[in-house]
Amino acid sequence: MNEIKIGRMVMGAYQTNCYFLYRDRSQDVIVVDPGDSGSNIYNALRRNGFRVKAILLTHGHFDHIWGLDELRDAVNAAAEAEGLDPVQVYACEGERELLKNVRLNVSDQAGRPCSTYADVYVKDGQELEFAGIRLRVIATPGHTEGGCCYYVEEAGILVAGDTLFAESVGRSDFPTGSTGTLVRSIQDKLFVLPDETRVYPGHGDSTTIGHEKRYNPFCALAD
Repeated sequence: MNEIKIGRMVMGAYQTNCYFLYRDRSQDVIVVDPGDSGSNIYNALRRNGFRVKAILLTHGHFDHIWGLDELRDAVNAAAEAEGLDPVQVYACEGERELLKNVRLNVSDQAGRPCSTYADVYVKDGQELEFAGIRLRVIATPGHTEGGCCYYVEEAGILVAGDTLFAESVGRSDFPTGSTGTLVRSIQDKLFVLPDETRVYPGHGDSTTIGHEKRYNPFCALAD
C-alpha cells in the first residue's frame, strides 16, 4: 500500500501548524487543526488536487479553530455540488464545552471570539479511518480538559497538538488546564509509544518520542 505522508501549513499570527495526512498518489487528505484562514487552507489543497475527507481537532483553543468553520463550509459546499456526503469534524468528547465557549477557548481574549463545534465527539482509544489511513485517538488532558493526540501506528506518526513540543510542553494556565495532568498524560500515554515515533506538535518543529523521553526538561524519564 502507498506510503502515508504528512504535510504542514503554518497558519496565522500564532504560527499554528495545520497538518494534512494522505497516502502517496492519493487525492484524499485528513486535515488536523485548521488554525486560521480556512479558505486559504481549502484553496491550497484544491490547487494541489486534494479532497478533504475529514477534519480533526487536537483541542479547541482559538489558534487551532479560527479557520475551522470557513474550511468546513468550503469543503461541504464542494461536496454538495458534487453530490457527496458532507465532511465531518472530530474532536475528543471532553472538548465540547470549550469549543463553544469563547472564554474557555480564549478567543475572546485574543480579540476574535469564536464559538464552534465538532460533528463527532470521540473517546480515548477510539480507532478512526479516513482516506485509507487508520488513526487512534489518545486522550491527553492537561493543556485542555479534552485535548487529544492522533497516532498513526503504520507510519509512526503522532499529531500531538499542544500536548508535547520539542523539548517543551503545552502551557496549562488557560481554563481547564492542569500541569500535573499534562505531565501524567505525556508520561503515561505518549512515552509508551515507540521511541522512533515522529511527533508533530501544534507549534514549531517535529521531534521524536525517544528524544523527548531523554531531553524534555518538563517530563524526561530517568534512565
